[in-house]
Amino acid sequence: MTTKGAAAAYPSAARISDSPCYLQYSASLKCLEEFGSDKSKCQDHFDVYKECKKKEREARLERNKTRSLFS
Repeated sequence: MTTKGAAAAYPSAARISDSPCYLQYSASLKCLEEFGSDKSKCQDHFDVYKECKKKEREARLERNKTRSLFS
């Protein structure tokens, strides 16, 4: 099976780079690289990413409300 076929078969299994929150995710990782084990300095980045993921999840749930398993 090719990668392209796998992507079509499993559209919900998207790569993190396809996420609307990718920039926030990248900023969090960059902060961790910069400050190493001092995660407290990156808390703002973590909070922004967490909020983005929450909004992304809420939007997905809202879209799924209009779907039916039988149509």
